[in-house]
Amino acid sequence: MAAREARRSDQPRGGLSATTLRAIERASGEFATSAVDEMQRRLPWFTKMTADQRASVKLVVQTGAAGFVEWFHDPRSALRMTVLTFRGAPRDLSRWVSLRQTVELVRVAIEVYEEHIPSLARDEAERDRLTEAVLRYGREVAFAAATSYAAAAESRGAWDARLEALVVDGIVRGDAEETLLSRAAALGWAPGAPATVIVGGSPSEDQPTMLYEVRNRAARTGRPVLIGVQGERLVVVLGGPIERPAELEDLNPMAEVFAEGPVIAGPTVPRLAEAHRSAAEALSGLRAVAGWPSAPRPVRAVELLPERALDGDADAQAQLVEQIARPLEDSGGALLETVQTYLEAGGVLESCARQLYVHPNTVRYRLKRTAELTGRNPLDARDAHVLRIALTVGRLNRS
Repeated sequence: MAAREARRSDQPRGGLSATTLRAIERASGEFATSAVDEMQRRLPWFTKMTADQRASVKLVVQTGAAGFVEWFHDPRSALRMTVLTFRGAPRDLSRWVSLRQTVELVRVAIEVYEEHIPSLARDEAERDRLTEAVLRYGREVAFAAATSYAAAAESRGAWDARLEALVVDGIVRGDAEETLLSRAAALGWAPGAPATVIVGGSPSEDQPTMLYEVRNRAARTGRPVLIGVQGERLVVVLGGPIERPAELEDLNPMAEVFAEGPVIAGPTVPRLAEAHRSAAEALSGLRAVAGWPSAPRPVRAVELLPERALDGDADAQAQLVEQIARPLEDSGGALLETVQTYLEAGGVLESCARQLYVHPNTVRYRLKRTAELTGRNPLDARDAHVLRIALTVGRLNRS
């Protein structure tokens, strides 16, 4: 009777005898130690880890070896068991072990298993079965490791996305400098890097693709970028200066990502802590751009100073006075009188000359001086409009 029970308890399970499975289970600790020793021998970076870190790796390896026996009892639980092997590990290991290094660890461990486990077989049939099983189990472990790291990466990506949205929202609101900079630094943004805020409509469909396009286009120009979607509005903070003509060209590919409608770029500020100024001007331009139906896309907020001033933007009014009205007033009466007369004459140079009792060449010279002084050429229709609004605002401020 006892002999029959012993034979019954040693019946094959999944192609292996219970005796062999027990031998593998008892040897799991030895296999784990051998695997760690092999890792120390073959992987230079592994020897630089602390004792606690190596102990964590050994625990994962030993758990994986024990899971090999469980896998034979229930092959359908293979994925569940191997995922459990890594469930707690990535939160610790992924901080100091990359996915590439984890693959190297798995490869070494499986090679050790492949070398030692088949030696516990009772016969040639079990040896073949064990060799095949080690390879299959190794595949499951490798996929489990990749799945765990992918889940950890997704979690970090979701957290980064939320943090990025907070940074962009803080820029729009003008949050405290310390809070903004610490969050931006966590995203890899250099606090001293120049920044330009671009605003426009957000595409309503396929938002992940849109976000990818923004990052891809920014990467092509070698610029860091922060992105925030605020309802129907897309806010992009682009790193680096955007002042010279070649730099302004970088705005064109970025504008293509926005939804149909105007795209406004604020001024470039010297560092991220001042980006709220760029955001304020860009958003002011977005509200006022309807006053200039033929505005280019994208358009700088500074080009919308007249519309912003008429919309009640006190900062735009101050800029018009400081940049145009006051320099003309300080230059002397002749220059200011010539510009005012030229604008009132409907831009007809000869008519302006007759009203001022001067030669047309004198008017041309004074208009050229005006362009040099203010950056606005009275002979250009748009610049003439800006000059007219600036002089009007200047007169209203004096009244």
